[in-house]
Amino acid sequence: MLFRASAKTVAVMTLDGSLFLHLADQFVHMHGYRPGTSEVRSWERSIPVLAAALNEAGLGDVEVMLEYALPLNSKRADAVLAGVHPVTGEPSYVVVELKQWSQALPHEDDPSLCHVGAYTHPVLNPIEQVRRYCEYLVNFNGAVADHGNRVSGVAFLHNATEFGVSGLREIEGDGHGLLFTAERRGAFLDHLRTRLSDKHPGAREADQLCAGATVPSKQLMSVAAEEVRERKQFVLLDEQQVAYRMVLNAVEKAKHADHKEVVIVTGGPGTGKSVIALQLLGDLYRRGVPALHATGSQSFTKTMRKVAGARKREVQDLFKYFNSFMTAEKNSLGALICDEAHRIRETSANRYTRAEQRTGRAQIDELIDVAYVPVFFLDEHQVVRPGEMGTVAEIKAAAAKRGIRCHVVPLDSQFRCGGSDAYLRWVVRLLGLEQGGPVTWEPDGRMQLLVADSPQEMETLLESRRAQGYGARMSAGYCWRWSPEPKPGAPLPPDVVIGDWARPWNLRGDRSISGAPPAALWATDPAGFGQVGCVYTAQGFEYDWSGVIIGPDLVWRGDRWVTDRTKSKDPVFKKSTSDAEVDRLIRNTYKVLLTRGMVGTIVYSTDSETRHKLSELVSGRLERQPATV
Repeated sequence: MLFRASAKTVAVMTLDGSLFLHLADQFVHMHGYRPGTSEVRSWERSIPVLAAALNEAGLGDVEVMLEYALPLNSKRADAVLAGVHPVTGEPSYVVVELKQWSQALPHEDDPSLCHVGAYTHPVLNPIEQVRRYCEYLVNFNGAVADHGNRVSGVAFLHNATEFGVSGLREIEGDGHGLLFTAERRGAFLDHLRTRLSDKHPGAREADQLCAGATVPSKQLMSVAAEEVRERKQFVLLDEQQVAYRMVLNAVEKAKHADHKEVVIVTGGPGTGKSVIALQLLGDLYRRGVPALHATGSQSFTKTMRKVAGARKREVQDLFKYFNSFMTAEKNSLGALICDEAHRIRETSANRYTRAEQRTGRAQIDELIDVAYVPVFFLDEHQVVRPGEMGTVAEIKAAAAKRGIRCHVVPLDSQFRCGGSDAYLRWVVRLLGLEQGGPVTWEPDGRMQLLVADSPQEMETLLESRRAQGYGARMSAGYCWRWSPEPKPGAPLPPDVVIGDWARPWNLRGDRSISGAPPAALWATDPAGFGQVGCVYTAQGFEYDWSGVIIGPDLVWRGDRWVTDRTKSKDPVFKKSTSDAEVDRLIRNTYKVLLTRGMVGTIVYSTDSETRHKLSELVSGRLERQPATV
């Protein structure tokens, strides 16, 4: 959170303006950049209204936590009020979403979405927004995990009239999502009094919520079976829910009106693209809509088939590759969920493709043609191979060529790397993928970062985390030759050699050898720890602790990074691949590897000058003993 104090203190600090200076300073410390003008304006206009309401209700001792960060995710609730329930005497928490809107209309097809004049696209109904914040808090904070009744939510539209937003109330119906306007300010005060006692301060209850253990994030692969077959395992927030609803609405329209729509969902690492994709597939599957999941990643697709289809063979058949639709009938599917769509290639044909299947068509065209609603989840900064062309511009152009309407939904919040915006920004600044140059890492309490002096130290640190119950993996840039796989029973060749330390690459094939899992399961099978993963195996996956070896293909010299294509052993880099393209792909590779960790990352460089630079940026201020599980 950015600030915490009693309602009385918050009210006083709003009067002299010191609260907003404090919020801005804390924001810079947490995120590494200054808050936008609109965000500061919303603080200045909304927080005083909330503070005045609390004090007028006689709740001046209630603890107010402003910009409360939801665990393992970069989303922030505007405020969480902590106190004691006036009837039960138990801790009580009210999540508050503050809006300056004067009016809003429900979406014509879906009341969980709404239209606001300032936005060109639908946004989440604030009732649904705060309801999901409550559900997420209960799911991921141990202090309330078994006490969901202690958490309630309200949306306070303090500039709105009843006439202007009455249509939003269609989805009201539980204590996790109520809406109040300026005209119902008295009802808002009455409601706060039913949830918070005016006889007890809330500081102790706020302490309990802050100290609540973060329930470990439900790993995507381990719940895929339930995700697809039975029920939703993740709570989608804000723009995630908007993306989810936009796709479902498009499928419904296509079914009734016999027309096509394309939906593109963009977002960086950990923004929930694959979670949304699985929820969509599960929902469509349960509704009887013919739908498939497709990726360009062999590891991801095989893992989905194994985990999600563990008990039902037909579930495995829901997971395909992008090149599976060369001869598919047009519009044979209701929806096609294209995950990791940045890996779309120019054509589906390769040297093994039969002559009768070589249509000469672009892969994007095949994917659009096969379904009434093709959905593309992508991150343009995760392109790591020459020839990958899954971009917003390419997909929009292919849709426009056919006269098909195309929607783009951006995802901003992220769930990987402990929900740390600061860490992701540090990574892109480090690698020169964003202007400004590398910056010193400021620990933010969400993501842990270490620089190892040797590969032995890195592996030892990861082993200690595994002993505490965390998952861990080692990965590296493609700077070592990859030997052919040994015969069954033979030891794995130790290809990744650094001084007197040597470890094998992960397996490439579909079978386990000498106890090591097949390539598709390296990131999810505990036995994968003994091998070093490459970007093609790690991409699309996550694990608690990530050890990353930066090889000699990317080194720091003087005041900048230098890429050396001669040190890369990646066979996809041909002579025709330009130096500029190789430079971009190598930097993207390390961005992917550095953003796999959920709890912490340990970095080691084979180059001494680069290690020195990394040590300067992560200058010993980090606590090297993580909290226990």
